[in-house]
Amino acid sequence: MCFVYVSGQSLNNEDFFEEIIADFRKHKLAPEKFCFEVTEAAAIANLNSASHFFYALRKLGCKFALDDFGSGLSSFAYLKNFPVDFIKIDGVFIKDLHTDPVHLALVKSINDVSHVMGKKTIAKFVENKQILKKLKSLGVDHAQGYCIAIPELMIDVVADKLENN
Repeated sequence: MCFVYVSGQSLNNEDFFEEIIADFRKHKLAPEKFCFEVTEAAAIANLNSASHFFYALRKLGCKFALDDFGSGLSSFAYLKNFPVDFIKIDGVFIKDLHTDPVHLALVKSINDVSHVMGKKTIAKFVENKQILKKLKSLGVDHAQGYCIAIPELMIDVVADKLENN
């Protein structure tokens, strides 16, 4: 699955949705292979646009991630309003998860509520094995960060895949 970040500005661009549809058709892309990431703050600030974007592309099979979850003042209040598949837990809570009991409790609650709602969780900023071990013990579904893999240029990833096939 390819995760694509969408800015608040793009959410408000009426042509953006049509461009995505056109690109899917033009390049014969499978919508179910794409997950669009929108930050919690951008989704809340652009509530109507974000909801339209989520529902319309979901009909095509796209997935959605709510990024930086937990950093907003009303995170849990808005969570039920967004038809997203993944909750990306804000890295602020992850980077010292193994030493801060408050952050551990916050991540546990975000993970538990997300799972009750049928959403998968992704922890950001997983920088070491101690954090990864804590996340596994909490049942967090996915992790991203330098402990998992270093960032790579898309062109290199695609080139590598083409060479190995």
